[in-house]
Amino acid sequence: MKRREEMTFLERIYIVEVLRGLGITFGKLIRNFTLHLLHSLGVAKNVPAAASIQYPNERRPYPPRFRGRHRLTLKDNGDIKCTSCFLCATACPARCIYIEAAEHEDPNIEKFPHRYEIDTLLCIYCGYCVEACPVDAIRMDTNIHPEVYPPDPRRFIEDKEVLMERSRELEDFGPHYLYELHMKKMQELEKDPFKSTPGA
Repeated sequence: MKRREEMTFLERIYIVEVLRGLGITFGKLIRNFTLHLLHSLGVAKNVPAAASIQYPNERRPYPPRFRGRHRLTLKDNGDIKCTSCFLCATACPARCIYIEAAEHEDPNIEKFPHRYEIDTLLCIYCGYCVEACPVDAIRMDTNIHPEVYPPDPRRFIEDKEVLMERSRELEDFGPHYLYELHMKKMQELEKDPFKSTPGA
């Protein structure tokens, strides 16, 4: 398509173009507002108001490669798989993983993470930690959004126990149950955003 080199006077002063843009924007705004109002009254339910997902009441299906909350995988006996090799912390571009290694009581195991923490406020959910791990000790396959905690930054630091418990819950209840639990929590938070989280 050949571009016009010459613009008309009205195009050059941009007033008409700005008004056209505002007309489109406000037209969509009024249409969606009216449809949302009608939906709340129970009218025109079959006409979609907007393309957005009404989270947390609706869910968009996620692909299998969706990177959700972290979890530390466990061995069959319940011990942590992590060997404290520090590859995940080294690969992390946000430097949000902190590991403190310790010697294991079992002489066959060289070391284990005495302390393993992920600062989820710093995490960019890139998945490099998962790719770097040679023993498949960390995963992001929970299919759940990052946790929303009360406004205390210390609560966003997830320690080893939280990450291990997430693996146990996933194995015991399955991903669907965990997601439903997460959605109920988000709906409660939406109703009362200043109420502290249960167990906080």
